[in-house]
Amino acid sequence: MLIRAGYDIAFTCEQSVPMLAHLSVHSSRNKDLRTPQRLFTMPDVPIYDYVDSFGNICTRLTIPTGGLTLSCGFVIEDDFDPDPVEPEASQSAIEALPDDVMLYLLASRYCETDRLSEMAWDLFGSTPPGWALVQAIVDFVHRHIRFDYMKARSTKTAWDVFEEREGVCRDFAHLAITLCRCMNLPARYCTGYLGDMDLLKPLGDMDFSAWFEVWLGDRWYVFDARHNRPRSGRILMARGRDAADAALTMTFGPVTLSRFDIYTDEDRLGLASS
Repeated sequence: MLIRAGYDIAFTCEQSVPMLAHLSVHSSRNKDLRTPQRLFTMPDVPIYDYVDSFGNICTRLTIPTGGLTLSCGFVIEDDFDPDPVEPEASQSAIEALPDDVMLYLLASRYCETDRLSEMAWDLFGSTPPGWALVQAIVDFVHRHIRFDYMKARSTKTAWDVFEEREGVCRDFAHLAITLCRCMNLPARYCTGYLGDMDLLKPLGDMDFSAWFEVWLGDRWYVFDARHNRPRSGRILMARGRDAADAALTMTFGPVTLSRFDIYTDEDRLGLASS
């Protein structure tokens, strides 16, 4: 399937403010792009990209006094298969984990394993290891949290989510990631586009989404504690230990978000070849 996706995001500020953005498709999906993905700014300002240690494309720019609009649109090819489900996928012994996977067992900015470890073992200590354990964690988080856009805040950690029992997709991901790490399952945070083309009815206004991946056997598998079902059409933008590594935008000074429009649709008009 060809998917047309993009955004139009605007900020206002009273003085110039540097910005770091993860608003490009992840480098692992470059081969699937059928049109260039070019970031446009209004007004025009200097921008440049680099690739960080997680493979994320990071864009550096400075918002001028008054504000800035960022926009991008592209077409990408996607097999549109649902997230793989492998109930027999096994949990690796810590001693057997690749060196670069060990990082995802550790506590991080939004994932306080030390505060949730005892509770995690009380809840899941008797669950069989591997896929069944991850699914039990996903089931718990899906039931435990009520989705509410109005409950989003940038400082909310996994512990906060567990206590408050409400949040947005990144909060579902943070709590599930933390509980997985507590149970010796390497888990990492992902963010990107996730449209509603695979659903019977629209979810509502389009937004970026957060999910997570768990290392089982010898590979990473996608899980989604908010939806708790295999989804199709994910377009990865950034991944890391948690949202601190994969924030869509990070500003180094005070700014106000004044517009946030996202779209993800099937490209039925053949825009990729136009």
